[in-house]
Amino acid sequence: MAHDTHIQVRSQAEFEYAKKKRADEMKGHLATFAIMIFLTLIAFTMVAAGFSTYLIVPIILLLAGIQVILQLYYFMHMSGKGHGMVAFFMFCGMFVAFITVLALVTIVWW
Repeated sequence: MAHDTHIQVRSQAEFEYAKKKRADEMKGHLATFAIMIFLTLIAFTMVAAGFSTYLIVPIILLLAGIQVILQLYYFMHMSGKGHGMVAFFMFCGMFVAFITVLALVTIVWW
């Protein structure tokens, strides 16, 4: 029937385990968020300090790549169980795209 609902009752041990797991996950999210804010501050500081464009651009691209990986891994839950193959193909695709862009940029600039 459509109105039948199943209520799942958890034991105290299951409740405590889930609570600890969520707290650990939240600590990871906050730590990752703090790292990304720090990386952003590094980029803004480099631009505000007036460093050479030839120095700033590669470092900002590197910091952006690190932030993309952190966001995929932690905020998009790629670190969770069962996402190993998806993460493998995604990171391999990103690596191939990076190598392709690097090769094209090298050909054009040289």
